[in-house]
Amino acid sequence: MTPLTLHQPRRILFGAGCLSQLSDHCLEQGVHRLLILTIPAARAAISELCASLQKAGVETSVYETISREPTVGDFEQLFAAVAPFGADGVLAVGGGSVMDVGKLLAVFLRSGQTLDECFYQDRPIGGRTLWLACAPTTSGTGSEVSPNAILLNEREEIKKGLVSPYLMPDAAYLDATLTLSVPARVTAETGMDALTHCIEAYTNRFAHPMIDLYALEGIRLIARHLLRAVEEGNDLEAREALMLGSYYGGICLGPVNTAAVHALSYPLGGEYHLSHGLANALLLPAVMRFNLPSQTGKFARIALACGKEAKAEAAVEYVTQLSKACGIPDKLTQAGIPAEAAPHLAEAAMKVTRLLKNNPRELTRADAQTIYESLL
Repeated sequence: MTPLTLHQPRRILFGAGCLSQLSDHCLEQGVHRLLILTIPAARAAISELCASLQKAGVETSVYETISREPTVGDFEQLFAAVAPFGADGVLAVGGGSVMDVGKLLAVFLRSGQTLDECFYQDRPIGGRTLWLACAPTTSGTGSEVSPNAILLNEREEIKKGLVSPYLMPDAAYLDATLTLSVPARVTAETGMDALTHCIEAYTNRFAHPMIDLYALEGIRLIARHLLRAVEEGNDLEAREALMLGSYYGGICLGPVNTAAVHALSYPLGGEYHLSHGLANALLLPAVMRFNLPSQTGKFARIALACGKEAKAEAAVEYVTQLSKACGIPDKLTQAGIPAEAAPHLAEAAMKVTRLLKNNPRELTRADAQTIYESLL
């Protein structure tokens, strides 16, 4: 069996209201100046948290500027704005974009390295000195427990991921009450993203029994609770199940990672600015069909986890119907992608070799174009 290293935050809290414990943890870690990245929807929770931090003697600086999937330019602009505060800790409360930027700020503030060196010149990240905590407000990316951070490479109009153990947060607060106000569309798209993480890790060419456990349970939780959360946003039980499933998917990202779905989704986000979750949701059933011949046994077990008969085809059918029931379009053209885009998209996707190598079935440029064309 191939040796596997699993990195996780040193402190993981799960449960309604767990973010309220952060003030005590800052004091334990000697954090006196906390930079907080967040979103307007979490303003009430952050206001209450800042009052608690102030009482504990922790100074805070709050930014709500990440309103889209971030580019290198977005990061550099925010970096210049927050650097004078002199933070010794970073808290990111938001979706994957907010958490990814928070993770990168924690690495590059007080660092001799630059983003340019690591992002464009592919130098490994050398370390991190700031305490780092994440609290997701969506159940999708798993960024709160992954060593990954993604930015849009504006030079090539494609997303690129940085991967390093130094991007792993020190603490993760899985508080599902932060997700209760998430709109149905965002719940659907981020939930399908989390499901994609689990399915791609489980059927991965480099899948590992230790990770399979998390991936299968993530599939079970998300498949059986996503539609409930979409239809009844205030259903805390469904929200907690989704958050746990997303957490399991995030665990899968470091040691195993994703494959062709994510590789093919990157050009959709980079050039056409589709949200990451929507791009993955659109592609997942088609890539599953492509991979089916190479992983019939595992797809049958996915079907079982979804509550269906242990048949490989049933897994693909269930995911297809779940996506449709959640309101996800089944054609790229419905999401604004022109019908003539397939050749260009395929060419761009083939550059994402770090993920394509993980796919259980070799995927050529012609295969990629065929998959795109099936969705146009």
